[in-house]
Amino acid sequence: MARNITFDFITPRRLETTMESPLDEDGLHDSFSQLIEEQSHSLAPGTVALEMEDLTDEQRDRLTYLRGAAVEGRGQGRGRGREDGRVTDPLMEGRWSSDTLRVLSSMPSRTIGRSRGAIISQYYNRTMQLRRRRQTRPSIRDLSRSARPSIRGYGMSDVCEEESKKDQLVNNLQNLSLSDRIRMLRAMPLSVAEKSELRRRVHNFKEGRPITSGQISCFSRLKYYFIIALRQGWYSWLSFLHALQPWHVALKRVSGRFGTGVLSYFDFLRTLLLFNVFLFLVYGCFLVIPQAIHPPSTHGTTLLFTGLELLTGAGFFSDTVMFYGHYSNDTLSSGSSSSCPPAHNDTGHNDTGHPACTQRLSYNMPLAYFFTIGVSFFITCIILVYSMSKSFGRSFHISNSHGLAAKVFSSWDFKVIKRSSVKLQSENICTQLKELLSEVSRREKRKDLVHRLWRLAVHAMAWVMCLGSTVGCAFAVYQFSEHMHQAQEQRVLDRAQVLSPQEQEASLLALPVVVSSFNLLLPGFFNTVGWMEEYDSISVRTYVAIFRNLLFKVSLLGVLCYHWLGRIAPEPDALGLQCWESFVGQELYRFLLMDFIFILMDTFFGEFLWKLFSQKALKRKRKPEFDIARNVLELIYGQTLAWLGVLFSPLLPAVQIVKLLLLFYIKKASLMLNCQAPRRAWRASQMSTVFITLLCFPSFLGAAVSVAYTMWMLRPSGACGPFRGLTTMFQAGKQWMQQVEERGSNLSWLTGVLSSLLEKPLFLFIAAGVFLMVIYFHTQVLDGQRKVISLLQEQIENEGEDKKFLITRLQNLHEQRRPFSVHRRTERVKEEPA
Repeated sequence: MARNITFDFITPRRLETTMESPLDEDGLHDSFSQLIEEQSHSLAPGTVALEMEDLTDEQRDRLTYLRGAAVEGRGQGRGRGREDGRVTDPLMEGRWSSDTLRVLSSMPSRTIGRSRGAIISQYYNRTMQLRRRRQTRPSIRDLSRSARPSIRGYGMSDVCEEESKKDQLVNNLQNLSLSDRIRMLRAMPLSVAEKSELRRRVHNFKEGRPITSGQISCFSRLKYYFIIALRQGWYSWLSFLHALQPWHVALKRVSGRFGTGVLSYFDFLRTLLLFNVFLFLVYGCFLVIPQAIHPPSTHGTTLLFTGLELLTGAGFFSDTVMFYGHYSNDTLSSGSSSSCPPAHNDTGHNDTGHPACTQRLSYNMPLAYFFTIGVSFFITCIILVYSMSKSFGRSFHISNSHGLAAKVFSSWDFKVIKRSSVKLQSENICTQLKELLSEVSRREKRKDLVHRLWRLAVHAMAWVMCLGSTVGCAFAVYQFSEHMHQAQEQRVLDRAQVLSPQEQEASLLALPVVVSSFNLLLPGFFNTVGWMEEYDSISVRTYVAIFRNLLFKVSLLGVLCYHWLGRIAPEPDALGLQCWESFVGQELYRFLLMDFIFILMDTFFGEFLWKLFSQKALKRKRKPEFDIARNVLELIYGQTLAWLGVLFSPLLPAVQIVKLLLLFYIKKASLMLNCQAPRRAWRASQMSTVFITLLCFPSFLGAAVSVAYTMWMLRPSGACGPFRGLTTMFQAGKQWMQQVEERGSNLSWLTGVLSSLLEKPLFLFIAAGVFLMVIYFHTQVLDGQRKVISLLQEQIENEGEDKKFLITRLQNLHEQRRPFSVHRRTERVKEEPA
């Protein structure tokens, strides 16, 4: 952007070229205010430009010299402190020629102050142009609202001319449409009273008679009152919706004290909460509530609640709507508490042949279970892709020092009047300014070859240590799961009651405890290694820690998915399981619960006790910093478990909702009490985009592939669940499509589409490719826009340099002409008689 150059007639000021700031224009405002004042006190009406044209070169030089002398006399007090009063910049000279003053006063970007006559004349011209274009372009949507007229010719207009212009403006306004007239009046930089007067004169001009407030009809008053009440109700509704955003004030407080990096964690937590609320509503409406209204008949004994079920999910919870095994394969019917049993016809698929079921509204539970899972994952995928694309658009904007100027002078919300809100907003702006300043002042340090080789060796050694520890932990989890699997098989083969039922349930917690222990300890090791690497940028260190934790979490989840779907699901009889889907759902419930417990332990030991140890034992005032990478990957890990478990436990999103709510308040309290802001402020401009991308591709994609593999490839249990008696869960959808085709329904075209989509993987790959292409093209468009913005900013800077060069050349030309004028004046004085 063009640098602001100060042309002060009172005293020269130093040219600020390091940072753009509106403070640089103070001298400019003063100079042109003085110029306007001199114009207003002139003897004859008109502008200085017109007066200068009537003067000779000698008079111009004399006037300029006298003005420069006066300036020097008035500016002695303010000119102190400079080095001998000399300024090296040619634009900072003390005297300006009349030609230069005329050029400066006519520059559109330097017309400070706008008289009412100039504004009225300007908008008169606008309305005239608009009337000429009404036949082809009736709207003024694209009309510029920031054009500023030059003060030359407008600043000293007569009152009569102003009134005539105002009358012509009123005449043009009344010929416009109502919407265009309202937009034009809103765009005028006039006071409310002047705009009201113009609106009244337009209305009176159209009616042909003056109208007072007392002559408004009762119907018009009622109409206005109704419109005002409707508008106030709409604004109140928008305020109410804004207040419904969860934790709005709390997130502002976090942002004000700890910056955008920590704020991105809580924003991400809120996003996950909304995803789980959506899943809970879908599964609750289409699966849980219908099955709870029509419970299946139980043939076994009901287990008593002992309290251990809250940790294991087994026992009393095994035969509830919490898990897959409770759901029946019947067709639920309205008007009766009983269900219609499935009848198998010759084709081998279920067909409801009960006469009572054909007369009442039926609800096919296997079909509902299949399509609810599939549609929920499809909608979640669309929401994630849209959120990721939108996040790319928000985070990849141009961010440089110009954003700092906008934040300094345009970020305050003057509607805030409450004391606590004012303090909160000031803290928030202060933190954001620190982050922007850290980006502006950050410079890459030049390092020699030896230092760069040493840093490269340290980074290589750190990555080897992190990858080795990740592989070692994954192998340990695999070996422990195999040991648990073999021990369970041995107990089934021996048929020996070595452990009581409570002890057997407690033993199921061993694998979740081991995995959660690794999740607690290994991220601390990664942080230690990252501290040894000594990254210059905090953002780079955070991204590296996120990637290392991501590799660790993905490796553990891969081993666990193999354990559940590759070892337990194919051979459930070897483990003595009648319903392996419910067992996997209970396993995921235990992992989710253990993950929450170990997060609480990490919060207590890693933040609270460490703060006490640092302050009491080490006698330091420092507190631990909030570990963004570790906490975010814990959220992604927990959400992946929830997505994996919705097929086996439809109420698992409800457990995840409770977990996220408790996590928010616990983490927020620990953050305020036990943590400190980062020692070096840094701006997390793309952190939210990275989080939502990791949530989409490694997390959701892996969970969707696992669920699709289970529904398409694995055989369901024959003694429980809505898909009992079928070879795969996908067969329930195929049976429904066959029934629709046999009945000749109008939905036969839909069955063909679904069959093509579900049976042929090519369509799924095409859809995934389209989603990826949309994201790619969106990022390319944003990248092109950023490059165009950079080129335009460079062009504006070049135009500023051109303006400075032209003004300097103009002044130099006048200085070259001045000796000839002085010589002519001297000769003329000599020729005059004594």
